Formats: sequence, C-alpha cells, structure tokens
Amino acid sequence: MANVDVFDMSGAKVSTMDLNESIFCVNVNEAAMHMAVTNYLANQRQGTQSALTRAEVSGGGIKPWRQKGTGRARQGSTRSPQWTHGGIVFAPKPRDYRFSMNKKVKKLALLSAISSKLAEGKLIVLDKIDMEEYKTKTVVGMMKALNVENALVVNNVTNLFFVKSAANIPGVTAARVNTINTYEILKHDTLILTQDAVKQLEEVYA
Repeated sequence: MANVDVFDMSGAKVSTMDLNESIFCVNVNEAAMHMAVTNYLANQRQGTQSALTRAEVSGGGIKPWRQKGTGRARQGSTRSPQWTHGGIVFAPKPRDYRFSMNKKVKKLALLSAISSKLAEGKLIVLDKIDMEEYKTKTVVGMMKALNVENALVVNNVTNLFFVKSAANIPGVTAARVNTINTYEILKHDTLILTQDAVKQLEEVYA
C-alpha cells in the first residue's frame, strides 16, 4: 500500500494515510488517457456551425455572360464558390461530434490519471475542507501553505463557501468525487483530495 502524508488547510502535517494500490498505483495507460481526453473534448463541442453551399445561396440563376466570345472564362452562376457572395465549397453543416467509450477503458483512464499524479509527487491529501464563510483569502492561504498554484481540489461533498471562494482564483477548481474526469485531472498541475474523497474513491473503484 502506498503511504502519503495528510495535511490540514494551514499546510501542517497532521497524520499519514495508506492508499489502495489498485486505484493509486495502477500502470499508467497513456493511450486510454488520450482517448478519454479526446472523448471529453469532442463531447463538449456544440457542432452548430453551418454555411451555405452554392445550391443554397439565393440568386445566381442567370448566366453572367454568354459562353463564348467575351474573352473571359466561362461562368454559369454568380453563386459559384469563386465569386463574392458565392457558396462555400464543402460547407460545414450541423453535426454531432460525440462518441462513446467502453466503461472499463474510461475507468482505466481515470485511475491512470490519478496514479500519474501520485507517481509525479503531485497528489496531496487534506484532512478536511472546513470553511464557514466566503473568503477567497482563506483559499489563497491554503494554496500558498501547500506550495501549489494550479490544482483540482476534490471533496466528497459540496462546500459552497469553498467552491465559490476558489472560483475567484485562476487555476484552482473545486469538484466532487462523482464529477471528476481524466481531462480535469490532467489539466491541473496538482490533484488535492480530502481524506473522505479518497475513501469514496476506494469504495467506488476498489
């Protein structure tokens, strides 16, 4: 079992904790992580882009000039792509970019991302997140005490005081265990988990 130090919000070490190797020490699968990130970004695309082809642009029904004798290149319509106000060649149309992933691959990608943070020494465990007022200064102080600037902070419950205070700090994102994904973990330099979040991860994925 991997053993890590547990800190409080002031940056002081308060205890140690054993981590389940089946979650935090898996063999990192880069291919699975790449697929998970691609899947996440593709699913975020709206796919609402649209343009008109030459068949859909209004006008252009008359031939601009006769076929021969003018010295100019033959033209059949003023709505051809080479004309101003003409149609678009291979015009983009609304489409769905979403694609599905195998659940086992998605799980492997998530555990690989978590394990990679531990292997890089960029996983921090907090004893708890305790805030009773909206105060960005408190979160800034916690980040400085932990010597972290860019981090995903994961708790097992939603503490609105912490979530809204952290929202004011660039690079800091607060999330619940059931909402984290491979992309968000890899996007941030450091992964911060509360002890309760670690226990919930072990209950779900062990």
